[in-house]
Amino acid sequence: MKLRCIAIDDEPIALSIIRQFCTRAGYLELDTYSDPITGTDQIRQQAPDIIFLDIEMPGFSGLDLIKLFPKQCLVIFTTAHADFAVDGFELEATDYLLKPFSYDRFEKAVIKAKEQITLRRLLNNNSTAIDFPKEEIITIKVEYKNVPVRLSSILYIEAMDNYVKIYQTDKKVILSQMNLKSILQILPSKKFIRIHKSYIISRDKIVHFSKRQVSLINRALPLPVGRVYADSFWRDMQE
Repeated sequence: MKLRCIAIDDEPIALSIIRQFCTRAGYLELDTYSDPITGTDQIRQQAPDIIFLDIEMPGFSGLDLIKLFPKQCLVIFTTAHADFAVDGFELEATDYLLKPFSYDRFEKAVIKAKEQITLRRLLNNNSTAIDFPKEEIITIKVEYKNVPVRLSSILYIEAMDNYVKIYQTDKKVILSQMNLKSILQILPSKKFIRIHKSYIISRDKIVHFSKRQVSLINRALPLPVGRVYADSFWRDMQE
């Protein structure tokens, strides 16, 4: 059984060791990312079987990133700090590898994940058919055409005079002759939030935030939070 894996770590040596161990195991197909934003975006798109995740990275914590991953992904934390172990297991991580770890310890963690995946697949094969929710779509006016847009593809929306620019996770941009207030009315409030007179963002694309700015997946620079929106945004994110 081949298992798809993604590793996120800001240390090239750590990624190299994980790659060597995956090759040695023989059944682990691995992609590696040193940039947490790019890695998280790929995890959300690919939903790999196993994620090897460093906890302490510049500007990011694996303990926060794990909350953004698809629920079916199994996470194995890799870190040099033993005091994060309790936090990792509270977030239902499959295992916790303390650097530097041996191949035997790595293999033990992977086998534990493999057993969980095997059991899950057996249960799914024996279960009755599941009705999955349909993809939510809104229709946007682009010039003289109606264009369907998947809500899950929207990263953020920017106001530009009498137009809005809809930035998508695949880096495509849609320009529509609408204003921000109009498009906000057709977006579900549980999925989108206005943070500035010029910006609406997708809640589930947030990597981390403060009262002043928000970082989104697949975007290098943070977006500002407007003074008028700061308190309501902060309250919404705490609920």
